[in-house]
Amino acid sequence: MNRISPRLLGFAPALLFLIVLTVFGLQSHRFLEPRNLTNILVQASSTGIVAVGMTFVLVTAGVDLSVGAIMFVAAALAGKAVLAGFSMPVVLLEMLITGSVLGAINAFLTTRARVAPFIVTLAMLFVGRGLGLWITQTRAMNLPDGFLRLGSARWFGLPLPAWLFAVVLISGHLILTRTPFGRQVFAIGHSREAATRAGIRTGSNLAAVYLISGLCAALAAMVSLGQLGAVSPKFGEGKEFAAIAAAVLGGTSLFGGRGGVLPGTLLGTLLIQTIENGLVVINANPYLYPMVTSTVIFIAVLLESLRNRSPAR
Repeated sequence: MNRISPRLLGFAPALLFLIVLTVFGLQSHRFLEPRNLTNILVQASSTGIVAVGMTFVLVTAGVDLSVGAIMFVAAALAGKAVLAGFSMPVVLLEMLITGSVLGAINAFLTTRARVAPFIVTLAMLFVGRGLGLWITQTRAMNLPDGFLRLGSARWFGLPLPAWLFAVVLISGHLILTRTPFGRQVFAIGHSREAATRAGIRTGSNLAAVYLISGLCAALAAMVSLGQLGAVSPKFGEGKEFAAIAAAVLGGTSLFGGRGGVLPGTLLGTLLIQTIENGLVVINANPYLYPMVTSTVIFIAVLLESLRNRSPAR
């Protein structure tokens, strides 16, 4: 295991993606049709946007387990607002504010109260879930057609969710690779103490990372509402694990200091969504879905373990 080429490990997500495409393509001719490939991209948008925010957090050697709950709270408040007659721009702004506020709470407790990110975000997961259930009274809310029109709108032939996903991907990539903030985030992930001694304001940078994660969760909630047109009690459930798996499959380290949005997180997200879509296309047993998802997460952790053993590290 220790002798596996670091270059091969770097190409592992792309190789896995090609293998999955080939296997499902041989199983069903409908799988590789342009329409279905577009569906995969659109369906991956929500998870992918969350995964971009998660990439920022993981690079700092942190974790955000609250993103699914933040999505639920933002969607629940949006559902109440739109049913009360508020305009679409106001509702969308409210969702962004909700994501930012909950992300700011995570940031404050992590940087100022110095509580471990795992504990802070795990607590926010349960608090957010409870708050969302209280807002919705544990009932599904069907929203007006405006949200569905938002999700099905097209620009230059591609659905709006795919464009939003692309904007988040490119923005995240440029921030991480082309700005001082991005370089400082990587430095904090390598060694927080060394970053502090070098004069980096680790507290404010870590706070910004959790704000970005909360904002991405709110954007993902918008995309999901546009696709579903309803808020259910399970809205956003499990998104945190899918986002972590997507980021780690794409090469982002669970231990911080290494990772990237393009092509890493993009490939990881598409790989997970392609598997889910392929199982539907070939009419696989629905009980297999969680087993396959858990296998993908296991592969992500295994690849991360192999990368950390690599002599190139």
